[in-house]
Amino acid sequence: MRATRTLATLDEVGFGDHVCQVLDPGDDVLDRSRAFVADGALFGDKVVIVSPLTQATSEVAALVLDPLRLQDSLLAVVRREAASAEREGYRALRVLHHVTSDGCAAGPERLLRSELDLEEFAADSGALVVCAYQGGGPNTSALRQVRCVHPHYVGNRPAPPSFRVYRTDKEGWTVDGVIDFGGAPAFGAILRTLLRQSATVRLLCHTLDFFDASGMTALADAAGCLPDRKVVLEGTNETVRLAWELSGFAEPSVPVVIVP
Repeated sequence: MRATRTLATLDEVGFGDHVCQVLDPGDDVLDRSRAFVADGALFGDKVVIVSPLTQATSEVAALVLDPLRLQDSLLAVVRREAASAEREGYRALRVLHHVTSDGCAAGPERLLRSELDLEEFAADSGALVVCAYQGGGPNTSALRQVRCVHPHYVGNRPAPPSFRVYRTDKEGWTVDGVIDFGGAPAFGAILRTLLRQSATVRLLCHTLDFFDASGMTALADAAGCLPDRKVVLEGTNETVRLAWELSGFAEPSVPVVIVP
């Protein structure tokens, strides 16, 4: 079963992992991710690098794609390459997705949708996906959001987010950690993005420790952002259920169902 974890290095990336790697502004993405790319040849994986700054060389036996020139969505491209890798006899698909400040500038909603698609793709296909983000610059809030939808994180700087939302099966998403004032905006944005794709969003909350008033407000607001939408929370602990009821959200007008 997939679970959140922090990796010491990219050598530890395994099947179905969707890893967030935050680079310093001056870091070279290929240099920092060299082991992940090289392990493709070692283990018999097909390697795809999606980056506007990376050029194919003899050192990188991989398919290099410029995200600004893709004819289809990134999800459609990696799905196609995964099917190709299976036909060609590779063990798995290995994706290095490099996001620069230009990629962040495309809009936080579009970026978040793309990362949720990649998370679902990694969970369902078993592909190994590393998303390398160039830190710093004006896109800090967008980075805070997308970090929350990566169940795996490399290194210890900056610290991993207080909560994470990630795919666990074909019908649900796990919520892990604590949703407080600092994380509530990201949590609300993630839920709104999911609700635009599905009338009912199922959240598995066995590892959700707590969410405060701001987190509960974000949940209620997101659930009501579109007509005929609903959020179902399963496996909540007694503290979460009691806080929800005492805060006055447990009423028919709020399309949220909380069950043990």
